[in-house]
Amino acid sequence: MVDAIVSRISGPVVVASGLEDAKMYDVVRIGELGLVGEIIRLEGNKATVQVYEDTTGLRPGEKVVNTKRPLSIQLGPGLLKSIYDGIQRPLDVLRAQSGDFIGRGKTIPALDQQKKWEFIPIKKKSSDVSQGEIIGEVQETPLIKHKIMIPFEVNGKLTEISEGKFTVNEIVATVQSNSSKIDIGLSNWWMVRSPRPVLRKLPPEEPLLTGQRVLDTFFPVAKGGTAAIPGPFGSGKTVTQQQLAKWADSNVIVYVGCGERGNEMTEVLTNFPKLEDPKSKRPLMERTILVANTSNMPVAAREASIYTGITMGEYYRDMGYGVALMADSTSRWAEALREISGRLEEMPGEEGYPAYLGRKLSEFYERGGKSIIVSPEERMGSLTLVGAVSPPGGDFSEPVSQNTLRVTRVFWALDANLASRRHFPSINWLTSYSLYADDMNDWYKNNVSKEWISHRKEALEILQRESELQEIVQLVGYDALPEPEKGVLDTARSIREDYLQQSAYDEIDTYTSIKKQHQMLAIILEFGKKEADAIKKGIPSSKIGALEVRKMISKIKWTPEDKVERLINEIKVDMDDQFASLLAEVSN
Repeated sequence: MVDAIVSRISGPVVVASGLEDAKMYDVVRIGELGLVGEIIRLEGNKATVQVYEDTTGLRPGEKVVNTKRPLSIQLGPGLLKSIYDGIQRPLDVLRAQSGDFIGRGKTIPALDQQKKWEFIPIKKKSSDVSQGEIIGEVQETPLIKHKIMIPFEVNGKLTEISEGKFTVNEIVATVQSNSSKIDIGLSNWWMVRSPRPVLRKLPPEEPLLTGQRVLDTFFPVAKGGTAAIPGPFGSGKTVTQQQLAKWADSNVIVYVGCGERGNEMTEVLTNFPKLEDPKSKRPLMERTILVANTSNMPVAAREASIYTGITMGEYYRDMGYGVALMADSTSRWAEALREISGRLEEMPGEEGYPAYLGRKLSEFYERGGKSIIVSPEERMGSLTLVGAVSPPGGDFSEPVSQNTLRVTRVFWALDANLASRRHFPSINWLTSYSLYADDMNDWYKNNVSKEWISHRKEALEILQRESELQEIVQLVGYDALPEPEKGVLDTARSIREDYLQQSAYDEIDTYTSIKKQHQMLAIILEFGKKEADAIKKGIPSSKIGALEVRKMISKIKWTPEDKVERLINEIKVDMDDQFASLLAEVSN
């Protein structure tokens, strides 16, 4: 048999000749170092391979070995608290073995092969089991119980099940399926480019609460929903995603740093292990997986990194958890697609991106959703996808932004002008939108307040009116405006400064519960209505703006949750008294 050899090299794309019985997406090992690659095109016995590592020094004639298995990752206890590269190599282990720079051809197991986990069976011997059914648990971290499930397409009788401590590769149960016996361990493998199946997807009826007022109030994303954060350099994409990772109402967080600058990713890798989970007061990493693939890492691994991340997310979703995945940023992933497509000499589409860019993005975002899992008990899990987009020069008309907007239902538009004015989160309330808001009206009525929807609509209308008035102000000046219009601008400024502006670095303001958000917005709008009534009765807006209660409203966001209600009640009493005094002055 003739060995397969390298016949052509073009950066990370290699052509191998003599590969027999090769299939699309098989993983191959190339050269003396055993570089990892994946077959992406087949022509006869010639295979085009994208290599996930640097090909410097590789030369024609070196051998190519087919593993005859698609790019797959190992799923089992030990994923949480880990930091991986784009093809699931643990970066902390790699660093310990080869220093700060990753050695090429390194093959390191994704999960600790020696560590023993305490397995507690739930099912008993001789039980009938079917695909997706949970047969036992492992306490992976103090925050998350790892559910051991029957693999897909396996049904039968549980002939053996053990209790005790096992490594990820040891057998804990055996299922008799028809005439064959199937061994089940604590871990299993899954192909990253194939979505894990679900029984059915559910409508988006419950919001993913983030504690970020501009998101939860105006542009909410549903559990299992999809959202895009496009914005130019320096507008706060990474900080916004880190806030979501820390505060989002999810059990498990998967953060994929895809092609970001090394210093940004270093900040994430340094800060995340130090963060505290706000609910349990435990380290946030105990429910987090980080996938890091910086811009100077091989381009092909960048393309694979979001598939690696989303497969891990689907795995925890199948256990019945709510999972949130942050991809930062899909623009760098699309650039990797463009580079590989160019080396394959494919016909370019718009701005050089491959013609299938839209399909690839759709396939990625379609893997999200709130779903009924394939299992007898029909448990429910959700996978929410939030993708950052980095359009060159902040141009949202470029292909990645436009194709992302076609498949995501929430658009959080970051604005460089707001960022330069130090308004954070710098999400533009005039260009952003959420198509989930109306779907979740019943949830807000039942869990927050019946007035929530009308308050949200009223606040957005005031901000829209402010935008229209600002054009007039630029022409004639603020002082030339009629008093009612001045009142609208005052209320809009209060919504912007006292409500939408939020500090990620302040201990209290960094997170606002949905109840506090409702109380804050309601009191701001109530003050606005009283101001409008007072202006009709002849009181100038300048006098109303000088009221002491106006300053008290601005202090609500800095007030701890347990003291908000008392402050709100004080404000309501003072508001009535101070407006009554103003009206008394006019009548006298």
